[in-house]
Amino acid sequence: MDKTDERIIQVDFGDEFKKSYIDYSMSVIVARAIPDARDGLKPVQRRVLYDMSELGINYDKATKKSARIVGDTMGKYHPHGDSSIYETLVVMSQDFKRRNPLVNGYGNFGSIEGDGAAAQRYTEAKLEKFTQDILLTDLDKTITYVQNYDGTETEPEVLPARLPMLLINGSEGIAVGMVTSTPQHNVTDVCNLCLAYLKKPDMTTKEMLQILNGPDFPTGGIVANKDELESIYETGNGKLKIRGKVSFESGRGRGDKDKLVITEIPYTMVGNGIEKFLMDVSNLVDDKTLPEITDISNQSSKEGIRIVLELKSGSDVERVKNILYRKTKLEDTFGVNMLVIKDKRPEVFNLKKIMATWIHFQNEILTKKYSFLLKKEEERYEIESGLIQASNQIDLIIEIIRGANSRQAVKDCLVNGDISHITLKKKASQMQAKKLSFTDRQAEAILKMQLQKLIGLEVDQLEKEAEMTLKKIGEYKGILSNETKLTSIIRKDIQSYLKEYGSQRRTLLMNCSEPVFEEKETETEYYFVMDRFKYCKLIDPVIFEKSKEAYEKEYPYIQKTTSLSKVLLFTDSGILHYVKCKDVPVRKFKEKGEPVENISNMGQPDMVIALFDECKVPDKYIFVTEKGFTKVVPAAELKTTKRSIVCSKLTEDDKIIAVLPYSTEKYLITYSDSFYRIPISDIPTQKRTTVGLKRGNHNKPIIFACLGDAKDMVSYGEEEVKVSSIKSKKLQKNKNNT
Repeated sequence: MDKTDERIIQVDFGDEFKKSYIDYSMSVIVARAIPDARDGLKPVQRRVLYDMSELGINYDKATKKSARIVGDTMGKYHPHGDSSIYETLVVMSQDFKRRNPLVNGYGNFGSIEGDGAAAQRYTEAKLEKFTQDILLTDLDKTITYVQNYDGTETEPEVLPARLPMLLINGSEGIAVGMVTSTPQHNVTDVCNLCLAYLKKPDMTTKEMLQILNGPDFPTGGIVANKDELESIYETGNGKLKIRGKVSFESGRGRGDKDKLVITEIPYTMVGNGIEKFLMDVSNLVDDKTLPEITDISNQSSKEGIRIVLELKSGSDVERVKNILYRKTKLEDTFGVNMLVIKDKRPEVFNLKKIMATWIHFQNEILTKKYSFLLKKEEERYEIESGLIQASNQIDLIIEIIRGANSRQAVKDCLVNGDISHITLKKKASQMQAKKLSFTDRQAEAILKMQLQKLIGLEVDQLEKEAEMTLKKIGEYKGILSNETKLTSIIRKDIQSYLKEYGSQRRTLLMNCSEPVFEEKETETEYYFVMDRFKYCKLIDPVIFEKSKEAYEKEYPYIQKTTSLSKVLLFTDSGILHYVKCKDVPVRKFKEKGEPVENISNMGQPDMVIALFDECKVPDKYIFVTEKGFTKVVPAAELKTTKRSIVCSKLTEDDKIIAVLPYSTEKYLITYSDSFYRIPISDIPTQKRTTVGLKRGNHNKPIIFACLGDAKDMVSYGEEEVKVSSIKSKKLQKNKNNT
């Protein structure tokens, strides 16, 4: 080689190494490991889903071999090796790793205990309906396409996610010098948050968490630091303390031992974590840290997790739980760092930024969609109006076609009025032809028009279609020019997704200062019913509604409540009894209930005159006695942790005949020898230890009381009157009013 051809470039090794490493790092960060803020997907996930869509492997079609999907994705879009692509496909199909799987896998796709998936040549897959509806709808109308790695194909820059998938399925990945870890959330909670955010974009993180609640992992479990969630979602990073669910099962017979049963595991234990947990427990038994455990068995199956720890008789269950939480991965930490790609740069997002970015993205893709549809309809109307215009001049156009020597000559005449290459016999036709000014698209449509289009009915149909097209054009322009309409469309779509894909939460959110706690009970709706003999029971709402008339006829006391609530029973003797619903048996119509005396302090002679649900009590109560004493008592006066409390003081030989919810808009109506009404505002608010004020000097016993508006009709026995016509009475002080 001649010295004149040599080119030696002096480069500092440190600078070159630094530049190359930065280029490599950014490539890994942007193009491999970190999800996009808009659709919540990494590039490989997006490419696999797009390729499956292009292959037509839809949810309602047959599956295809995973090897076909992997090979096609690698050849067209992702030239980084088949193992990473197949692993991505597998993870997107595993319901124990993804709260909402995006791929429906057939065959062995691994297990929660760490068993690997079968080779890609054995398994098959197709898209989930959820994926098609949320991520792949209107791809051609909404998304910008970019060149693939070698410029031979195009792929979407991002998928048109209709829900914030970054929150729903979360994301985990390790790049160069940074890591992303976003927890998963419940679809119902996310949809409700989206609807609320559309209504109030300036929501605080605290307000958002009242709707979103917090993470909802596919494995369930418990988030044990609920109070720290606001800080985590405000900053975009922090630590979640997550636990498995442990329950105690007592032995049922001589050979059956007491057990601790783990039914849900922390999300971080998925995979080899279960085997490691079993080994850790075994080691704790071997080193005498947990001598209470006599046997360890993993009875998990397709139905769910079930890890059983058999205990010695008389073991301290709380101590065993405490050690399991402290010394094994039954309690673990999930690090949160919501790192995403925004405008091709990595950035840590908080909850508000995630929602703001998603809303902006929705407006962007809907604007593109309706701009695309508007353009299509305008092109269609251009052709339809041209055909209608041509139909009205069909004789001239036929004459032009017959007098032309080429197709181009006809088109030039239709577009520009050029008749130099057309022979027209009539001067009138020549004048009309010169005035023609169809567009290129209209001219092409006219040349392709079939003769059957000249039939009267066909022309009428064409005019109707043009009218409909104009209507759509107006509709699309209205949407594009009105942000409120765009928001309304987004809201409507979210509501449909909520209805179709909404689900119950799996993960509990609690504040656990100690490692041992009681599992939260499930709240269930019931009807509390009690017969005249004071036998009470709870009835399932579905059963109650089916036989509502029969229940109302048989049971004089009925109150809707929940399993975790209490029923308040007011008696004529001035005592309020609290009955815990969890103490009341759930029974059917013909099954006998439990005597209320067995689950409360109520005596046999007492008569119940009113009942309320603890969660739905009024702010105040109106008390009316047989001797005419009336008062208002605040509900706060009657709150107690005891089973019963004196709710009103009574004079000698007096009794309560009514306890009514307070309402300023109504009158108190009483009946003794006739009807009387008292304005609610005249009734004094007093403590429960007073007897109240008496109505005038009327000494006849009151036998009926109710509330009514001036326009209402009230009746007792055979007597019925309008409230406005009832004689009004005032309350006066009495020497017994103490």
